[in-house]
Amino acid sequence: MMAADISMPILVVDDYKTMVRIIRNLLKQLGFQHVDDAADGTEALSKMRQKKYGLVISDWNMEPMTGYELLKEVRGDAQLSRTPFIMVTAESKTENVVAAKKAGVDNYIVKPFNAQTLKSKIDAVFGE
Repeated sequence: MMAADISMPILVVDDYKTMVRIIRNLLKQLGFQHVDDAADGTEALSKMRQKKYGLVISDWNMEPMTGYELLKEVRGDAQLSRTPFIMVTAESKTENVVAAKKAGVDNYIVKPFNAQTLKSKIDAVFGE
């Protein structure tokens, strides 16, 4: 595993514009420049099929396609299955964490979080 490459494109998936902005700003603080966003899982999937992302950071609760459903789609798609995936959620329900882990999530962040938390989760995913 190598360190997270700050030049890699990252896709932030959240239906809440403010949250997208917060995560985008935190990523910028950490040095990541290439951040795209999608408002839901469906949009995220189509973007992922057009462009290779080094990391996906997705909210759990979205309509019509949730982050969990997005994760399952990504893991089930041969082209996308190896994309690192971090799930963001407001509630740390054990069953959600377990379901996400079973579905192949790489890491999990509970809101609210700061740049340091985000960095440590990204570092963990990339084996630092």
